[in-house]
Amino acid sequence: MKVSLIIPIYNEAEHLDRFLQAVDGLELPIEKELVIINDCSRDSSGEILKSFTFKSLVILHEQPVNMGKGAAIRKGIELATGDIIGVQDADFEYDMNDIPQLIKPMVEEKAEVVYGSRFRFNGQQVHRTFHYLVNRLLTMLSNLLSGLYLTDMETCYKFFKKEIVKNINLETDRFGFEPEITAKVARLKIRVMEFPILYFPRNYIEGKKITWKDGLAAVGHIINFNIFSDKRKFFKKDMPDQYIPRGANWL
Repeated sequence: MKVSLIIPIYNEAEHLDRFLQAVDGLELPIEKELVIINDCSRDSSGEILKSFTFKSLVILHEQPVNMGKGAAIRKGIELATGDIIGVQDADFEYDMNDIPQLIKPMVEEKAEVVYGSRFRFNGQQVHRTFHYLVNRLLTMLSNLLSGLYLTDMETCYKFFKKEIVKNINLETDRFGFEPEITAKVARLKIRVMEFPILYFPRNYIEGKKITWKDGLAAVGHIINFNIFSDKRKFFKKDMPDQYIPRGANWL
């Protein structure tokens, strides 16, 4: 069994070598594949990626133009060869040592999708008030419309069985991936689990890229994908029948 970590890269040169050393050296209970998507970085990220000597299995793809995180993840899903596919940001906001507990239920066939939650508190986490409130409000709205109860819809750490995520039609290019994939996963007959993770938020000076405009866009994506989008176009024809609810009125 193998897990693929999709890693979008955009202007991360300042800490990229240190990050690559950490993620390349990460030990997991199953084989690991790094699917690195350089989203047309304008700094030296591309040169660092090409010169780094990986010990892990690695797929390195260069986007021809900057297309956004969602587009990078979409390309990563297409290229990934793992049985489990997840997303890893190219910074140190998330503790990659949490990954083993997130993939464990999938390795043991106890879940098809696992989210890591920054809001299932463990006494070590402190969040910036503004981002905390925005994330909680977006998660509440998503829960209300999707019917899938989560504590952290906007989390980076999402892991999926390959036959599920590869058969979801994804559309958004920027930061809409989180509400879009959640709305679509909620339509399936699958087991979704959520586990607490550590989170160390960085600020805009340190390279954080998401802005208030993305928060507003997320509201639009939540409403669109849960209410107005044609549910018959959510999934590819190869989605296994066992994950499609019997009598689903959106087929």
